[in-house]
Amino acid sequence: MHELHPDIQRAIRAALAEDIGAGDATSTAIIPAEATMVGQIIAKQAGVVAGLDVAAAVCTAVDPRIVLVAQVAEGALVSNRQHVATLQGPARSLLTAERTLLNFLGRMSGIASLTNQFVQAVAGTSAVILDTRKTVPGLRMCDKLAVVRGGGQNHRIGLYDMILIKDNHIDFAGSITTAVARARAAHSGLEIEVEARTLADVEEALACQVERILLDNMSNEQMREAVILTAGRAKLEASGNVSLTRIAAIAQTGVDYISIGALTHSAPVFDFSLQFVRTTAPIHAGQ
Repeated sequence: MHELHPDIQRAIRAALAEDIGAGDATSTAIIPAEATMVGQIIAKQAGVVAGLDVAAAVCTAVDPRIVLVAQVAEGALVSNRQHVATLQGPARSLLTAERTLLNFLGRMSGIASLTNQFVQAVAGTSAVILDTRKTVPGLRMCDKLAVVRGGGQNHRIGLYDMILIKDNHIDFAGSITTAVARARAAHSGLEIEVEARTLADVEEALACQVERILLDNMSNEQMREAVILTAGRAKLEASGNVSLTRIAAIAQTGVDYISIGALTHSAPVFDFSLQFVRTTAPIHAGQ
């Protein structure tokens, strides 16, 4: 299993510290130290599973003796009541890890499932589904990993890896041309994207030879006109008021990308249950 991004590892540590504090008072009081348990993670709905490796990392952080064996691949479509993973380890440790691992798994699978719905809705077009920076603070890398596992792609990760000149930047600079010139003068070497509110903005951005143009809250007709006007000279990204009922029509305008904040700020949590069976069997890694 690949190594998780350091930000995800930090999120796991923070989540466990938040939940466990000075210790799991209930499990310590009730469960004998030598007891072991076997459990199954069961999907309680249909959708896309994402975050089993994150759940495994939660288990390892709580107790390296816990073994999680995935029964499905990351990004797999599963059905209601399907068994997605098996857990085995010290009973106290498993009960301590339970809520945190399910929180990560549920959030990431919810994002992946919603992303997959949008991806399927644009199937047959050239449009690529993108996320945004509308993520839970501290969980950005988890959220963006889940988007990828649902079949989408990541937009910029943060403010540091791409220049996106938005309306406030343009208004402050006085024009798209001035804003782009200042961005280029910074010699960052980063890709430049410009937000366009009108077709006139698209024309100005094209004259600046930027790599990407964001079509902000434009109608489908305006986007079709922007595609014709651009003629491949820049990549076009549709953004704003994107829904499952509207996205197919947006994709059919010919835009290259469609960014959707709802993927990470409004995805319902995927419902899983962790069903435990008490056992005294020895623990063998890999079982």
